[in-house]
Amino acid sequence: MGWLLLGAGLVLVIEGLVFALAPSRLEEALEVLKRLPPEVRRLIGLTAMAIGVILIWLARAAGI
Repeated sequence: MGWLLLGAGLVLVIEGLVFALAPSRLEEALEVLKRLPPEVRRLIGLTAMAIGVILIWLARAAGI
């Protein structure tokens, strides 16, 4: 349970940094995403999830 809270906290910190440091760039990125077909957005999401699972697996294997 502790690692889940740690992961959620890290996500919020990183997302908060994006909003705090580059809000206009975030709007530009959202516009680009809006122009992509849903299939491409789905593939991006699945790829991000796969990378996240691999990173979690590596962290757990390293004893973190």
